[in-house]
Amino acid sequence: MTATKPTKAKAKPSPPRKRAKKPTAAANTEKTIATGYAPRPHQADLHNQLQRFNVLVTHRRFGKTVFAVNELIDRALRCDLARPRYGYIAPFSVQAKTVAWDYLKAWTAMLPQVKARETDLAVDLPNGARISLYGADNPDRLRGLYFDGVILDEYGDMPPRLWGEIIRPALADREGFAVFIGTPRGKNHFYDLYEQAGGEPDWYRAILPASKTGILAAAELLAAQKVMSADQYAQEFECSFAAAVSGAYFAEILRAIEGKGQIGQVPYDPILPVETWWDLGIGDATAIWFAQRAGREIRLIDYYEASNEGLPHYARVLQHLPYVYSRHLAPHDIGVRELGSGKTRLEIADSLGVRFDIAPRLTIEDGIEAMRAMLPQCWFDSEKCRRGLTALAAYRKDYDEAMKNWRSHPRHDWSSHACDALRMGAVARPPAAHSGSLIYPKNGIV
Repeated sequence: MTATKPTKAKAKPSPPRKRAKKPTAAANTEKTIATGYAPRPHQADLHNQLQRFNVLVTHRRFGKTVFAVNELIDRALRCDLARPRYGYIAPFSVQAKTVAWDYLKAWTAMLPQVKARETDLAVDLPNGARISLYGADNPDRLRGLYFDGVILDEYGDMPPRLWGEIIRPALADREGFAVFIGTPRGKNHFYDLYEQAGGEPDWYRAILPASKTGILAAAELLAAQKVMSADQYAQEFECSFAAAVSGAYFAEILRAIEGKGQIGQVPYDPILPVETWWDLGIGDATAIWFAQRAGREIRLIDYYEASNEGLPHYARVLQHLPYVYSRHLAPHDIGVRELGSGKTRLEIADSLGVRFDIAPRLTIEDGIEAMRAMLPQCWFDSEKCRRGLTALAAYRKDYDEAMKNWRSHPRHDWSSHACDALRMGAVARPPAAHSGSLIYPKNGIV
């Protein structure tokens, strides 16, 4: 691919979402800068079809990272705005460095006056533009930045709040562009974004399975099918959102209870008390499930999650909801003393009127088995619990890239908080054995 750099100031800069026109010999106002990138036919088609916002679902070995890095370089060199800033975001910082850093340096090496900043994982281009690599594992590091364009690689593995809370506002004043690209991980927020992109102005979406692109040889795909499960192959090479996520703990159970009608409208019953199950984060998110029990049925009527908030915030959330609470379940680490105050979060919560019970301390593996046993009894409100359900479906075993096998413990990512909170309800003793009384929010005590 080539990029153009104006040698004369233009009367009016093009909006960032539009690709700059190629120079003509007659005009002779632009010069061509070769980066050495020669896109494959499907990559070239995508480069030309992109709009301001884009959702691209690609098969393995499509070349999406090479595509993404070169799209950023091309846009950065064409940008007429002052101090252009572009970002490549991977699920983890170390992943961004491993996957994209060498590509970014290689495709900018032929450009004059380029400065690669190893410590910052950033490249400064001759026109003052900067392309930086980031990880979604620390979303709040991205707050306060502005972007002329971003690529979110494997968006399905990132926290859902990253786009709406952080990246979209960072694009606003510069009218920046965004490309979401990746392979399916079930019907999670990447799937939701793909669905929303259909028919929206300024949005483009595409699914590129291996059977259509022709990038991988037919013999290679046949060989892969022989050693992969049908779901694995459908997900990784045919871009199927319907396939079960590899290593997922609860995907099959969720599909089964959805088929039985247990995911839909589950209204709050004011006759039944509500218990809450918590995962308390400090740097991470805090997640809360709201459950009612009716015989053997466990009704999950609501879900709440937020980040960078203290216990007073969550106490107010409980008070503002119309529920009557019987108990609040928290993990054992609520009893750890904070260095700043010298108090435990259990003591702080009690001072705010939130009286916690501490769930039994079991291993994560035992807790996951308890969740598997409990889920068939659960009914979920599909709207109020949408975010929690998405996390449950995405929760999966960690994969050891070096050993090429699944580890025995779960992958810690954005989906962990909702699952850890639900685990509190699964491992706790039934409420019949609980001696506490009902707690009424209208009296100021939650």
